[in-house]
Amino acid sequence: MATIFHPALHPLFESLGYAAGFAVYRGLRSRQGDALDDERRWMVIAAAAVGGLVGSRVLGVAEQAPAMGLHLAMFFASGGKTIVGGLLGGWAGVELAKFAMKMKRRTGDLFAIPLCVGIAVGRLGCFFAGLADDTYGTPTSLPWGVNFGDGARRHPTQLYEFFSLAILAAVLWWMKRRPHREGQLFRIFMAAYLAWRLAIDFIKPQPLIGGMNVIQWACAAGICVIACGAIRTGVWRLRAEDTARAGGT
Repeated sequence: MATIFHPALHPLFESLGYAAGFAVYRGLRSRQGDALDDERRWMVIAAAAVGGLVGSRVLGVAEQAPAMGLHLAMFFASGGKTIVGGLLGGWAGVELAKFAMKMKRRTGDLFAIPLCVGIAVGRLGCFFAGLADDTYGTPTSLPWGVNFGDGARRHPTQLYEFFSLAILAAVLWWMKRRPHREGQLFRIFMAAYLAWRLAIDFIKPQPLIGGMNVIQWACAAGICVIACGAIRTGVWRLRAEDTARAGGT
């Protein structure tokens, strides 16, 4: 029987996701400008890329550890990456780079919508990769359950995420055009995505530690950091000068 699922489709859509996200970033930066000059912006992007690569690998290996054990060789093997690790690692990399450069400006708002687009396109690749990608959901009797090739109808959690990210991108676009504090859009993106993953991973067949999988624990930690930072800096409150920042970075 013919199937639409094949592991080779994952890298194709992953590449398309990177390209789509970067295209949206370029368009937004060209249209609305940037608080940073080209040199400092590229330094931020480089820090995000390095941090994201490290975070994705470390959390990906940690995710597999409950079932496969923890071995040094796993850090150098193919596969074993995770979006949550990439986001948290990239965020940490940027904050470290900003500290080294003594940069006080919030730099993430320009990435919020492009990240939604890039991850959403990449999730289509996870869906079409089928069972090989290991991102499918638990069995379900719902009419939209998908048979990925093992005879069980499962939650298409990849498609759930695709549509949730489309909605989140629309909300962020609406907020971008209205007064907001610098840094709000990125923090809303991170908080919303981490909260989504914390919830949706309850219907993924992953090994649990204390009732949640490793990704969920990382999401919970990230949400706590965001909440504490928001309380400390007051990033959610508008100031008088913010009323003119509709569409800002």
